[in-house]
Amino acid sequence: MKKQQNNIDHKKVYRKLMSHVWPYRWAFFLALLGNILYGIVDASFIKLFEPLLDKGFVDRDQSFIKWIPYVVVAIFLLRGLATFLSTFFMGWVGRQVVMNFRQKMFKHMINLPASFFDRTTSGETLSKITYNVEQVANACTDAITVLVRESCTALALFGVMLSISWRLTCLFIVLVPLMAGVMHFVSRRMRMVSGRVQDSMGSVTHVAGEAIEGQKVIKAFGGQDYEFNRFVEATQNNRRQEMKLIATSALSIPMIQVIGAFALALTVYLATLNPDNAMGTAMSTGAFAAMISAMIALLKPIKQLTKVNGNIQKGIAGAASIFKFLDEMAERDQGRLEMQSSTGHVAFNHVSFSYENPDISGIAEKTLDNISFEVKAGETIALVGRSGGGKSTIANLLPRFYECEGEILIDGVNVRNIPLKDLRKQIAIVTQHVTLFNDTIGNNIAYGQSATEEDIKHAAEQAHALEFIELLPEGFNTVVGENGVRLSGGQRQRLAIARAILKRAPILILDEATSSLDTESERHIQSALEQLMRQCTTLVIAHRLSTIQKADKIIVIDKGQIIEMGTHKELMQSNGVYNTLRNMQFQEHSEIMTDSLL
Repeated sequence: MKKQQNNIDHKKVYRKLMSHVWPYRWAFFLALLGNILYGIVDASFIKLFEPLLDKGFVDRDQSFIKWIPYVVVAIFLLRGLATFLSTFFMGWVGRQVVMNFRQKMFKHMINLPASFFDRTTSGETLSKITYNVEQVANACTDAITVLVRESCTALALFGVMLSISWRLTCLFIVLVPLMAGVMHFVSRRMRMVSGRVQDSMGSVTHVAGEAIEGQKVIKAFGGQDYEFNRFVEATQNNRRQEMKLIATSALSIPMIQVIGAFALALTVYLATLNPDNAMGTAMSTGAFAAMISAMIALLKPIKQLTKVNGNIQKGIAGAASIFKFLDEMAERDQGRLEMQSSTGHVAFNHVSFSYENPDISGIAEKTLDNISFEVKAGETIALVGRSGGGKSTIANLLPRFYECEGEILIDGVNVRNIPLKDLRKQIAIVTQHVTLFNDTIGNNIAYGQSATEEDIKHAAEQAHALEFIELLPEGFNTVVGENGVRLSGGQRQRLAIARAILKRAPILILDEATSSLDTESERHIQSALEQLMRQCTTLVIAHRLSTIQKADKIIVIDKGQIIEMGTHKELMQSNGVYNTLRNMQFQEHSEIMTDSLL
């Protein structure tokens, strides 16, 4: 992590970050104007101490005294206006930046390739969108508010001090390089630790997210203690990194204040010397009070500037991680040949593919190796074989969730040459793991499609989902919960099938589509699917071989290669792997039936 942090061009990152503020420059400059006014007003109030003491308390100048109340009220009115301008408009800019970053990151995230999600946890991504973005907002708005306000206040106070005694002011200025050295050390330390804090926060989010998603498995297998220990470890690591930040900040503030205290002590001594001393540092009562007040007041902006530096470094570390995320390559969509509709003719020509998981030698093992087959329009092809053979990978390559070697053609057109939107419009997918959104049943069925209530109802009826939907109190307006948690596995599967039916795509991919159904439901849905399959080209991935006997072609895949291909009858006669797998399943099924009868 240290090496990664050192490779960051912090100035470049911060300039890039500020470019996202520039569209709101009118509000940003109003906030800056408020900060500048705030600093000047505060310094002016301290400068008022000199005439107030000399003319008001020592000389008793009545013409001066009568104006004092008006001046004080005016100063605080200006201070209030400055505070409002600064706080409101900088806050507005900050919320705009946060909203825009989150929208931009989310839009980019949903266009990232599947390979990104294979190597990145959801917790890490969510942490960037939530936690890291807030750090960035603090760096480009709240931190700048403090930076500008306190800098202006400090400069104005220096101006007050110079107007009183340039000699004593120079004494204070001599110590500035020492303060700058402390701040430089703190900056480097803050940057390094901030990156670790953000990474540790990603781990916390990841562990918590997994526990929420897998809560039934955790309870069923008694994994509460194990998951709690994982969370404790993640939160303790986060606490350690946060404490390093706190310790760095806590140490830097008193160091700066001690340096300032030396200057203050020496100033008090020199200012109270005999007026005839050679250094010429003696001054009137009012001048002394204003000088000391200015120096004491100067410690506050110096302290704030030291603290704000930490927020800026956190923001830079957060911005670096966000820009790295936004620089991730989105799905390649170089296709220019529009395809409004296809016949459903599919061909795989010498297709090979490897996931990004190299072995010890550094070479990624091929999941698919030189696969070639053809599916004519309207045909049904079944992909069978042992788990891990590459069946689901073929289903993932057709809609270009991953890029592969070789060619995949639809109606003779390479899928790389078809825009992703047009390509995926041709394909409907029903998988074993159903994804439903925390929305109504109707919206889940019509997801991504423009459909009438009648269309949705008809699709649900074909999928044999209407029978349970109408029993629900709110029918199609029933909210299914996160990932359909309020529905049974079979009900979720039927909604997924209804979604595919409604899409009316010319190509249908069924990846264990009836795996979550009971025997009666499977029989009904199998009938609905057969009717749907007559209208489109279908790729069926099935472990239960009894469900694919009617397929026009069955392809047996093992270790990424096609080892058998033909109809059910042809493969049974060849007495090969397909026949062996079918006999094994038939034997297992017979044993289960015998056990149930006993």
